[in-house]
Amino acid sequence: MATPFALPDAAPRRDAAGATLRPLGGLGLDTAAIGFGGLSGLHLDEALRLTAVSDLGGFLTARLVLRESDGAPADLAGLRTGRLRDGRGAPLPRGYAADAEALARLPDGTWLVAFERWHRIRAYRRLDGPAAYVAAPPGLERAPLNGGLEALAVLADGRWLAVAERFVPAGSPGLRHAWIGGPGRWVPIGYRPGAPELDPSDAAPLPDGGALVLERSFSLFGGFRGRLARIPPGALAATGPGHVLEGETLLRLEPPWPADNWEGVATARVGGRTLVALVSDDNENPLQRTLLLLFELDGE
Repeated sequence: MATPFALPDAAPRRDAAGATLRPLGGLGLDTAAIGFGGLSGLHLDEALRLTAVSDLGGFLTARLVLRESDGAPADLAGLRTGRLRDGRGAPLPRGYAADAEALARLPDGTWLVAFERWHRIRAYRRLDGPAAYVAAPPGLERAPLNGGLEALAVLADGRWLAVAERFVPAGSPGLRHAWIGGPGRWVPIGYRPGAPELDPSDAAPLPDGGALVLERSFSLFGGFRGRLARIPPGALAATGPGHVLEGETLLRLEPPWPADNWEGVATARVGGRTLVALVSDDNENPLQRTLLLLFELDGE
């Protein structure tokens, strides 16, 4: 179900606050064994339980197995899969209603899933149970069909951070619509990717109150590229209407790093370490792969 591989032995990048991302290893996931690809949202907990949602309307959960010798990912165990459901508990039909793009979890264990095309957020006590309505950020309904919420994170202070993929504020081509707060207290802000061609594809909280934002791009000649950016806690604490968030680059996902459609990022505090996981979406394309990369974030 998962084949381990080594990551480039590149010098870790240190940002201005002293955070360093150290590669641990990767897994190539067998989507035939899983039953589907299209993984677009990711969560990792302190017990190394990995949960992902697919833009085909499915979900999976499995335990991430690490090698005792060096902490590198070795396999997935205890795989369980299922279909996301609507408010009546019926499985979502593939297509317009099932395009799940982001996954986050509240402190009480409730799952939050953000969907594109039919732009919305739904809450699940169990991912195989019925969905509950969540008041979406104001204006999200105006997002492009394939440009809505790709990034959703529950921050350390309990606020939610939501970032749209290709929903650009009028007159600000370098920005993306974003919101912070939560239902009944959404504050509209902006997010500036690391380059005009990069689109936000996921976000994850950090224990210090900051966040990571994953960005990706595709061009016919350049192929897939990506960036993992770190937003410091001070930038998130200072948010007010119209505030613009910008992250500092921790990792550029371009050769010699594996090139693919990076769509999910998750963080977890495990044994005193902060682990960062990335997953790629294979778009159900035989020329693409479903990859899981694992890093340790030091000094955050």
